[in-house]
Formats: sequence, C-alpha cells, structure tokens
Amino acid sequence: MSKKHLSYFVSDVHLGLRSGGAAQVERRFVTFLDQLPEATEALYLLGDIFDFWYEYKYVIPMGYTRVLGRLAALTDRGVRVYFMTGNHDVWAYRYFEEELGMIRLHQPAVVELAGKRFCIGHGDGLGPVPRGYLFLRGIFHCRFLQVLFSALHPRWAFGFGYAWSCHSRLSKADFAARYQFRGEQEPLWQFAEAFEQQQPVDYYIFGHYHAPFSGKLPSGAGFYILGDWVNGADYLCFDGERLTWGQG
Repeated sequence: MSKKHLSYFVSDVHLGLRSGGAAQVERRFVTFLDQLPEATEALYLLGDIFDFWYEYKYVIPMGYTRVLGRLAALTDRGVRVYFMTGNHDVWAYRYFEEELGMIRLHQPAVVELAGKRFCIGHGDGLGPVPRGYLFLRGIFHCRFLQVLFSALHPRWAFGFGYAWSCHSRLSKADFAARYQFRGEQEPLWQFAEAFEQQQPVDYYIFGHYHAPFSGKLPSGAGFYILGDWVNGADYLCFDGERLTWGQG
C-alpha cells in the first residue's frame, strides 16, 4: 500500500464553525493532514472546508493558522492540493493559489488517476435543484455583489457571514440527521446519470449533503457522497486500484 500513489478526497470540514466542537474539528483535520503518507500524490478538497471564508484584497479571515500551514507544507513537499469552493467558502479568490500553492478546480471537474476517470464536485447546484436555491447561489457567485460586499468593513462583513453560515450549518446538521438517500429522485444522482450519457467516468464523488453514501449507477460507475467533519470525519482514498472509505 505504501508504494502506491495515493489520492485523498475530503469535503465539508466546516472549519471555524461558530457552535460547539470547533476546536476538535480543527484538531482532527490537522491530524489527518499530518498523517498523510509519503506516497500521497494528491489531496482534493471538495468545498466547504471553511464554515465561512471571505477574502478581501489585503485581509483574510482570522484563524486556521495550523491548517493553512499544513496545506502549505504539503504543497512544498510536492503533493498536489486541489480545491473547489462550496456554498460556504465560495468567496476564495487568490490566497489559496498564490500563498499556499493550491490548485483551483471548478465543478464538475473530470480528473484521471491511474487510468480511472473521476467526476468530482461539491455538489451544490448540480442536477434539477429548486429555482430558489439556484437564485441564492447566483447571488453568492455574482461578482458585482461580491464587490459591493467587499466595501463593508470586515467587522460587519464577518459578523454577518458567520451568523449566516452558523444558521445554515445547523439546518444542514438537522437535515443530515434525518437524511435518507432517495436514489433516482436525488438531484446529484440524476446529474450523474445525465453526465454518463455525455462522457462516462468510473467514479462520481461529491459533498454538500453532510451524510455519507456509496452506490453504483446503472452504468456501473461508483457514486459517492462524502460526510462532514462536524459529526464525523469521512474521507475517500484511491490507491490506484480501489476507492475506499477512511475516518480521520
């Protein structure tokens, strides 16, 4: 196993959450990063790694020093660290790339590892989701509105942002506790089935739902939803032959 080239997939860590357990979540994630084997080639961060992240031109959010240092150390040693933004950390601009050496991907991204094709993404907005959610997502991604938000003093901007993200996360935690995968009715499943008609892949990996799931599409492609690190610490590891679950 140690001689193989390893790739890891993580989503929904929600660092900096403003409710109980924030310090424990960060410690678990730091330990996970510290213990990545020497054979690690790539780490894929599939969104919502931060509970709220808003990056001004000269200001970045307070905290996360240990995590950011570990990520920089990984890229320094040659590990390719890829990141996607989720619905909580969509406002990441240049810091991760310029200061930490990370590589940005946009969902849905198709990557090839050891001859296997992976379609990966955070998962929000993919498939037939409600129009209200698409409207809200459009607001978050609107560059003009982002510029207006940047005009707010960070004290007010971060206060608002943390209050919103905490409310959203607590709602999601309740959702995850009672969530049951709905198979063909699930928007991500429908997205994957439609995607298979255009460019088949071997594996689909998403986050966002906060509840781990694995199954197979009718085509035989593996379908995975990562859990969060608030209620657990799920990740996936691909060793060039198999994709397996792990716990941080």
